[in-house]
Amino acid sequence: MGRRSAAVVLGAILCAAWAVAAYLLLRTQIPSGLELPALDESDFFSAAQLEEAERYDRFSRINWIFSTLALLVSLGAYARWGHRFTRESAAGRIGTGMLLAMLGFAIVWLVQLPFGVAQLWWDRRHDVAQIDYVSWIIVDWIQLGTEFVFVSFAILIVMGIAGWLGDRWWLLGAPVFVLLALLFAFSVAYVVIDTHQLEDPRLVADAEGLSEELGVSEIPVLVQEVDQSNSANAFAGGLGPSRRVILWNTLLDGSFGEGEVRVVVAHEFAHHSRNHIWKGVAWYALLALPGAYLIARITRRRGGMAESKAVPVALLVFVALNVLAQPIENLISRRYEAEADWVALQTTGEPDAARTLFQNFADTGLQDPTPPGWAVVWLDGHPTLLKRVAMAEAWRAQQAR
Repeated sequence: MGRRSAAVVLGAILCAAWAVAAYLLLRTQIPSGLELPALDESDFFSAAQLEEAERYDRFSRINWIFSTLALLVSLGAYARWGHRFTRESAAGRIGTGMLLAMLGFAIVWLVQLPFGVAQLWWDRRHDVAQIDYVSWIIVDWIQLGTEFVFVSFAILIVMGIAGWLGDRWWLLGAPVFVLLALLFAFSVAYVVIDTHQLEDPRLVADAEGLSEELGVSEIPVLVQEVDQSNSANAFAGGLGPSRRVILWNTLLDGSFGEGEVRVVVAHEFAHHSRNHIWKGVAWYALLALPGAYLIARITRRRGGMAESKAVPVALLVFVALNVLAQPIENLISRRYEAEADWVALQTTGEPDAARTLFQNFADTGLQDPTPPGWAVVWLDGHPTLLKRVAMAEAWRAQQAR
């Protein structure tokens, strides 16, 4: 067998293995063949709710479109001409690459700033956010600094490996980034600030009962004090001993009933019991290898990732791949969120509480219950509110059989 034929066979085997892994990761606990009833949004959401949510989301979607286009255009220009800055640097190969990454991030921040301010203005106008503009810019700077540290570390790793393996750096680089993703998933729950233990005895008892039923009794539930948003939220984070369920205090301010909070807690425990965070890392691994390969291929025109002048091109390709991967990532996320909703219904047995929870999300977060299809594909990591209500009704119908 020739070298080319062997490469084709190996490629086919890898593609088949990728497809099998993706199929297994997409499997959920939702009954096969479950059909959600066709619901009329006006039966569950008032005309005022629908009008305000649609108006709020319309601006946010348009802002996202222009923000994304501006990001890609600016990085495209930087990829075209950014390599010229290497002539002015005496920081060495890797040092120059990190400086180019820093300059690229500064350009990104400046280009994205007007859109971020516009979104904050819109959020404040609709009482979704409370943070002032100066504080927001400071927080955004801190977030930018954190991202830059990560990207600089990534550039250091990639350019170091590329200096050793050349254009085959992706074979080792992708597994290294998967390990970093594991480290991030493990540690993310530890860096959440302003948290404390649950104080309501009834909610503590509910959480203990739900966690035991789902087999995750060792996972603590914490409350995060959030003073910059009026939206209600909760999330599951961590791996192994770092696993946490964190509720925003806005969920416990009286806007939501006890049954609704139980549904939220059960939903977050379901993410842990169904290993969604582990699966998220596995998906990252499946996407990291082809993504790293594409970056290696495209940056060859600038000498490959061993050369600092390839960094601006690599930034463009990385961001473009992330934009293109959003529909895939959102599809995966919607499946896992739907599974968590189903497990929460099975655990609590409270479809009415689930329905009112999703109805209240339209008030507190101004979520559009029926966004346009393209927005679901590109922007939504959760099922639409109307589909989540429909799942509660489907569960009720199944129990009545």
